[in-house]
Amino acid sequence: MESPDKPEQDNPQLASLHAMGGRLKFKQLKLLIAIEDMGSVHQAAALLHMSQPGVSKALKEIEEAIGVTLFARTPQGLVPTDMGGCAIRYARLMLSSLSHMHQELLNISRTSGLRIAVGTIAGALAAVLANALITFNQLHPDVTVELQEGTSADLLEGLQSGVLDLALCRTSVAKRTDIFHFEWLHDEEVAVAVSPMHALSQTRNVRWEQVVQYPWILFPGHMPLRTLLEREAASNGVVLGFRPVETASTFATALLLNKSPEMVALMSLETLEFFAARGTVARLDLKVHASAEPYGIVTRAGAVEPDILAALKDCIRRQALSAPRRP
Repeated sequence: MESPDKPEQDNPQLASLHAMGGRLKFKQLKLLIAIEDMGSVHQAAALLHMSQPGVSKALKEIEEAIGVTLFARTPQGLVPTDMGGCAIRYARLMLSSLSHMHQELLNISRTSGLRIAVGTIAGALAAVLANALITFNQLHPDVTVELQEGTSADLLEGLQSGVLDLALCRTSVAKRTDIFHFEWLHDEEVAVAVSPMHALSQTRNVRWEQVVQYPWILFPGHMPLRTLLEREAASNGVVLGFRPVETASTFATALLLNKSPEMVALMSLETLEFFAARGTVARLDLKVHASAEPYGIVTRAGAVEPDILAALKDCIRRQALSAPRRP
């Protein structure tokens, strides 16, 4: 988000990643990772420029602090226990997060310091956000927008953790909706997509009995559009057949459809029309009566809203109002 104005002179030098890690006591996390990577205290000590007794003592202190044994001695060397594997996995995540934080701080220190992290579901990106971001960039060229596409569940998690400042998604998948503020934007429309070479791509009035015989690319089970598809199939008295792929990736779905003359997938109508206009996929003439849940602008409830975030939200609202409405 927006950072305070920096003085023109005597600006303090940002500490190195190594220095940050030492002060934040991330050295212990590095030690766990080094032992797993090297397989022995001796080699880990050499890698970290420590003495072997120093590494052994540090490992003991970590295990005492956590309260469990993290490594087992085997003929192949030190091997993480189940508890150790869990601790090391999170150690890698924390060190990775620290590295990303350091890089972002560097970027901010070299620019005007304005940055917004935005997440979106695919349908909202095609229908609203892409054009809104273009307009916003023209009005605020000094602001960096970090854009992330994902599922509503992933985006809400990003909002809750502070990784994202704003998301265009649904809140129905949230365990606690009270921690988010939701502003309606659109009732999403959906349609069925296939390859332009699919046997049914030119067929009029396709029936569900016809398409369920083809392999489907499905959203993961926890996603609202997967529920919509299964509800639509059930209402038409059919069951989806062969299911070779599950993915939340719009690009992967469009690529697979383009390369396969048989696969079928449900997509947001705006996304489908974007790819169809470029000859990547085709819209199947198949009625989908079930309606998708609406999506909107989602932020953390009670969070202070900087002016620059309010400006982005205004661009999003204006684009949503100007988007063409279908009967």
